[in-house]
Amino acid sequence: MLRRILLYLSAAAWARSIVTHWGAARRMARRFVAGETLDEAVAAAQALNQRSLSVSLDYLGESVLKAEDTVAVVAMYRRLIERIAQGGLQASVSLKLTHMGLDISEDLCVTNLRQILTDAQAHNILVTIDMESSAYTERTLRIYRTMRDEYDFKGVGTVIQTYLRRSADDMHALAAEGAHIRLCKGAYLEPPTVAFPEKADVDRNFSQIMTDFLRAPAPAYLCIASHDEAIIQQGEAMLTQDPALKSRCEFQMLYGVRSSRQDALAAAGYPVRLYVPFGEAWYPYFMRRLAERPANVWFIVKNLIGG
Repeated sequence: MLRRILLYLSAAAWARSIVTHWGAARRMARRFVAGETLDEAVAAAQALNQRSLSVSLDYLGESVLKAEDTVAVVAMYRRLIERIAQGGLQASVSLKLTHMGLDISEDLCVTNLRQILTDAQAHNILVTIDMESSAYTERTLRIYRTMRDEYDFKGVGTVIQTYLRRSADDMHALAAEGAHIRLCKGAYLEPPTVAFPEKADVDRNFSQIMTDFLRAPAPAYLCIASHDEAIIQQGEAMLTQDPALKSRCEFQMLYGVRSSRQDALAAAGYPVRLYVPFGEAWYPYFMRRLAERPANVWFIVKNLIGG
């Protein structure tokens, strides 16, 4: 129940207005968010690279409703790509289509996305199109395929969420296409007709999809994005049994979550990439992280009570 409440609050404007002014919440958010500026994000990426960890940098934001507001978003991503290239960072970028203007028009979104992908391809930097709620799944996959197939962008991937009932079929098709996929559980509030309501079913779906996708022929590439120890160990076992999979598979984890496990995976020789968000629009992302671990809510409550 608390998870569902937190996911509801992640999209509530009134709650955003309150929480973003709480010092305790801002301090807690810094556990999951690299900072609010590009310089802070680059510094975080450099520090993680020194620990043998790659990164995927995401300029936080979603649901842009004015076309003129997307101009600054595109400009930030283009500066981000330039900084990655200039600094020789082991880094890719992630973005949301609603941040590119998808809620305004698909044409605007595609135009903005093409600018970013053009810069990224020039520097051989991967761009992952994040998956948002199920209302965007079909459009996200269509735009991903358009970028990859019609505009011939090589370094583009997308995300599949295993809590969605449709995901096994989607992944079967994407494997046959040789797609670059980040596989995660999903963190939006969805009806049970669309998503599995029980964690055990989500985990089981993740495990089966991961296994099936890794058995697909190259160049299908899988990013195992999970902090679930059972799933991580299953992935390790598969890569141990077939070391060739290391060339088309990696573990992905979140900035600020299970740092010691991240280092252990990297030390064992597995490719590891951290999802590193930054920017002033940290509230929805922060609330979804709390929903994954509601115990963190009590940290904020204690700080509020204690002043």
